Amino acid sequence: MKVLSVTSEIFPLVKTGGLADVTGSLPKALAALGIDTITLIPGYPKVMAQVSSGVTPLALFDDLLGTRASLLHVKIEGLNLFVLDAPELYDRLGGPYVDEHGNDHHDNWRRFAALSKAAAEIAGGLLPGFVPDVVHTHDWQSAMTSVYMREMGCAIPSVITIHNIAFQGQYSADILPAIGLPSSLFSINGIEYFGGISYLKGGLLTADAITTVSPTYAREILTPRFGMGLDGVLNERVTVLRGIVNGTDLDIWDPATDPHIPRNYDVSSLKRKRDNKTVLMEKFGLDPEGNGPIFSAVSRLTWQKGFDMFADTADEVIHNGGRIIVFGQGDKDIEQALLDTAARYPGKMAVHIGYDEPTAHLIHAGSDAIVQPSRFEPCGLTQLYALRYGTVPVVSRTGGLSETIIDANDAAMSARVATGFQFHPVTTDGLRLALRRAMHAYQEPKMWARLQNQAMKAKFSWERSAQQYATVYTNLVRKAGNSSADRRASY
Repeated sequence: MKVLSVTSEIFPLVKTGGLADVTGSLPKALAALGIDTITLIPGYPKVMAQVSSGVTPLALFDDLLGTRASLLHVKIEGLNLFVLDAPELYDRLGGPYVDEHGNDHHDNWRRFAALSKAAAEIAGGLLPGFVPDVVHTHDWQSAMTSVYMREMGCAIPSVITIHNIAFQGQYSADILPAIGLPSSLFSINGIEYFGGISYLKGGLLTADAITTVSPTYAREILTPRFGMGLDGVLNERVTVLRGIVNGTDLDIWDPATDPHIPRNYDVSSLKRKRDNKTVLMEKFGLDPEGNGPIFSAVSRLTWQKGFDMFADTADEVIHNGGRIIVFGQGDKDIEQALLDTAARYPGKMAVHIGYDEPTAHLIHAGSDAIVQPSRFEPCGLTQLYALRYGTVPVVSRTGGLSETIIDANDAAMSARVATGFQFHPVTTDGLRLALRRAMHAYQEPKMWARLQNQAMKAKFSWERSAQQYATVYTNLVRKAGNSSADRRASY
């Protein structure tokens, strides 16, 4: 089976969050099941820097929504890729979605419509000898692929995965002619959304299957509280909606072999973790004196992630002998609140605005606990990485966090299955109480060691999740009556 995956980011080339980790790891897990994935991504500068200048384009677009583009085929970092090389759209400063000043690129509507249009052309037979069995799109940035496919009459089955329904690709309906779509789509049964249009809504209406990144989140987004205005659409399509928990790449996130940490360890040599803690404190300028735990956060610093609450509860940790590291970026007000709090506690709390992969690995290896106080969380990967590194998660009871972390209540501790601390309701007081519980457990070394051991033995590889995606694909192909046997290609 051949799958065309369409995404705006992929690890290790371009990453702003968990979407990249998923799109980078899932193809490897699917390959073990006999499913070949080729991923279409935009030709951002970081991507093009790794493309050889001698690569011959597979196809040329003379007018891709008003710009010239070429389609390249490359293999980078073990990934099989189609790269949409369109300098006018993607060769610019900043990140995939924002400029160097942190503002949205003014033409994101065109940039990601072009990505979707190119994907639809590939699915429709643009390349001689290659037609995918399934097209798999991710979030709003590639959601319009199935809309274009329907308009073209392309019958290849498609799947859309919702990684975070809060981001919907909302734009004025005035852009419809510019993105090559008829005005008839501007209707309540089309992509109209509160007077404008929504790319994500378009994907949800036209994809043959909808997945999201945990069963709990799949249920939550059917409600007005979590559906972000799209719960009505999802309830209409609930029969094709399925939650599949994300996995972790065990090759990349493995404390026994991780090249980014100073001392490797595994569940049988947990004492070595202390050496990473020492290096971590030095790196972030924390006071090495004291025997309290280090609570860290590696995250986007946003309201969704609950880090306004973390700023308000830092004193709970510090006044009880703990220390805090915050590593990420996001809303300026939340960043500033955290920086102001850290300024009051020199040597006890460190905040770094930014992100890089090696430091994220060191934080997981050297911290005692990871804090994720999300108000909603489709799945979350940080807590899965933390489990792998014996770093105890403190999480809100929502979405995938509620499914992947077993709360250290008396029953779970007695049964030796607890892996962290959950709190609900998701409030500042709820977080404060969870932090107290974690600090109390830390003061009992045997209890804490048991939590670490149970965490490291938790199983969240991509193997099971990939099998579930494979089932989704197979069912769609069978329903469509397609067979890949006569459509093999050398890509």
